[in-house]
Amino acid sequence: MAFHFSKRKLRPQEPEEVGELNIVPYLDIMMNLIMFMLLSMTGLVAFGVLNVSSPKYADQGQVAQANPEDKDKPKLLLTVLISEKGFFVAGSGGVLPGDTGTPDQAGQPTIGKRPNGDYDYPALTAKMTEIKKAFPEESKAILGADAKIPYEVLVRTMDSVRENPTQLIEGKPMTLFFDVSLTVM
Repeated sequence: MAFHFSKRKLRPQEPEEVGELNIVPYLDIMMNLIMFMLLSMTGLVAFGVLNVSSPKYADQGQVAQANPEDKDKPKLLLTVLISEKGFFVAGSGGVLPGDTGTPDQAGQPTIGKRPNGDYDYPALTAKMTEIKKAFPEESKAILGADAKIPYEVLVRTMDSVRENPTQLIEGKPMTLFFDVSLTVM
């Protein structure tokens, strides 16, 4: 029996030619995506612009030096907290009493939910209007929400704190506490 070599093995191996990677189609897609994202973001920003700031902390000495003439005026630190039970409204570090102000109201919200389970935004706006009449110079409010509260409730609460659409001043809604700061609970 004769032994013979395979022609495949005897032929010298030539290295395979590797072509260059063509990244032009990939760059085209990326440029289109970037342009689309830039255009869509500028369009969305115009729809929902709200002036919201974070709370500012300062030393008591710095506050007294900044406004020495306002030392006699009572300062209001208005805080509105949103919970599953309703709205807790606090001012100057103390919780404002509810409708009755009795001790059995401890732990109960200042403005509870309606019987159908919805938040009572008109009652909150009325309470903010009452507070604004007592402190006409104040414009700041701190808004906080429980982690389970939907974003829509937070935005509607912010709208209720910022203005009263039922009372018009020169054809525009009455401005209440327009400098809203958000906090976490």
